[in-house]
Amino acid sequence: MTRGLLMIAVAASMLGAGFSRADDVTSGPGVGDKVPELKVFDATGAHQGKEVDYAADRKDGPTVYLFVQADKFSRPMNRFMKELDKAVGKDFGGAALVAVWLSEDVDKTKEFLPRVQQSVQYEKTALTVFPGDKAGPKGWGVNPDAHLTAVLASGGKVVATFGYQSVNETDVPKVKEALAKAVKKK
Repeated sequence: MTRGLLMIAVAASMLGAGFSRADDVTSGPGVGDKVPELKVFDATGAHQGKEVDYAADRKDGPTVYLFVQADKFSRPMNRFMKELDKAVGKDFGGAALVAVWLSEDVDKTKEFLPRVQQSVQYEKTALTVFPGDKAGPKGWGVNPDAHLTAVLASGGKVVATFGYQSVNETDVPKVKEALAKAVKKK
């Protein structure tokens, strides 16, 4: 009987190994690192229609940077972003979100993002596109296997990172908790 239970436990653990948690992809700069330069084209934010270094603009302010692989943007990812946008607006007054699309077709993405904003109506999220390589800006360490990378920053330092291959609104509480800790330390 014990051997049978052991075999079931081993089989269950092997099955579970194939279904890793969505946020298990390492992506983003190291915790404690200085926030790197982030020059992007702002399609919908405070600097709409201009290139801006959002890292310099946000300086020490609590910020969630979301790096979106453009070809992986989906409804579940959008629900995550919308729910996070609501949470930041409700619970973190001075915080902001900067969503950075990483795309092979920058011009097409520049046209696409205002339509996303018009449809979704983000309140605290600037939709931007990185005008360089799809691998993302230098120093940000974006893993191409991560469909979305969330980098939380406060005081000019990286305080948490999350890499997702699959993401939806159920992932927001973990990010919100990390942001609350970061803001509290400040």
